[in-house]
Amino acid sequence: MRAIIISIGDELTGGAVVDTNSAHLSRRLAEHGIAAIRHVTVADDAEAIAAAIAAAAGAAEIVIVTGGLGPTKDDLTRQGLATAMNAELREDPRCLERISAFFASRRRQMKPSNRTQALVPVGAEPIDNDCGTAPGLFARLGSARVFALPGPPHEMAEMFEKKVAPRLPAAGAIVRRAVHTFGAGESDVGEMIADLMDRGGSPQVGTTASAGAISVRIAAAGRTVDDAEATAERTAAEVRRRLGELVFGQDDETLAAVVGKALHAAGATLAVAESCTGGMIGETITSVPGASEYFLGGVVSYANEAKAELLGIGADVIAANGAVSEAVAAAMAEGAAGRFGADWGVGVTGIAGPTGGTAEKPVGLVYVAIAGPSGTKVHRHVFPGDRDVIRRRAALAAINHLRLALPPRRDPARLPA
Repeated sequence: MRAIIISIGDELTGGAVVDTNSAHLSRRLAEHGIAAIRHVTVADDAEAIAAAIAAAAGAAEIVIVTGGLGPTKDDLTRQGLATAMNAELREDPRCLERISAFFASRRRQMKPSNRTQALVPVGAEPIDNDCGTAPGLFARLGSARVFALPGPPHEMAEMFEKKVAPRLPAAGAIVRRAVHTFGAGESDVGEMIADLMDRGGSPQVGTTASAGAISVRIAAAGRTVDDAEATAERTAAEVRRRLGELVFGQDDETLAAVVGKALHAAGATLAVAESCTGGMIGETITSVPGASEYFLGGVVSYANEAKAELLGIGADVIAANGAVSEAVAAAMAEGAAGRFGADWGVGVTGIAGPTGGTAEKPVGLVYVAIAGPSGTKVHRHVFPGDRDVIRRRAALAAINHLRLALPPRRDPARLPA
């Protein structure tokens, strides 16, 4: 069964507000076995809203509209639904009574404009709003069930759970998984799981990229949640098997959280020394609750003098190799571990740009060093992108190199579901 979600508002089409309602509704619909095939964003325009509702009703069995049910002149979802239904708007006495009672219970004077919220297209049914003044609406348009919900996220979520979900037709379940990887490009990951990504297959498998991390998305359908869960997990296990050590986690796991768990499990500590990343590695590591158990601290040694004074790197090392070099990265990692008395040290130095690059050392060149009980290893990267992208990728690459260096290495095929 298919659904289309329509979000209404100039603030959405103009970019002033990010639409979170559609993501929430897609997740909840999937749990009912209903796949959201399209998200549509429409400005506060009655004709455009009517056209969007009519088109959605012709393409999906479920249509959910959020927003545009307020009392002001730019709240036009009622008018749009009425036009799509070819129906008139009439005041619903019970809706008006509930709206009036809402204000009376709070000892507030109801504005005349709030009366418009009691207007309901003939043939539609109002849906009680237990959190605000705007009633929702339910209507049938052709073979589609159309639900119009308030825009405020808490009102929308409450109305969906209590008033919409119980009215959804039984359609099985859809379970989603995401297997996260780092260290290979999206095309490389795609080649390794190409046969799993055939369109029209079941389950559906796709990839997304973000700051160098590639996530493999799995959507599995089943008659029950247990059936869908089993299918999703079988596919996720196969993805993990094929991608091996590229896999760092699944679903809500982050790279920093996975590294934190490994450090905690090993009873090991970490310190970092950063140049081009300017503290991003430390910030990312400490974004995980409980990081104080394993993260001892960090040094942002941007200037050469800071590298010498804070990390004990000899001026001759910098003069002979340059601040952006394998030797200096190694000395930074070892200096951080030594200064803080940590088991592991990370050192990063590079050229984030947009200036400062040469033919020998281009913009995007980054050296990442990992110092640990068995010695120090340095990794060379040349990252594409602007300054912000290079710095973020360098920070994540450093955390990933630490993940791969930490014992014991986790078998990706045994990652928790």
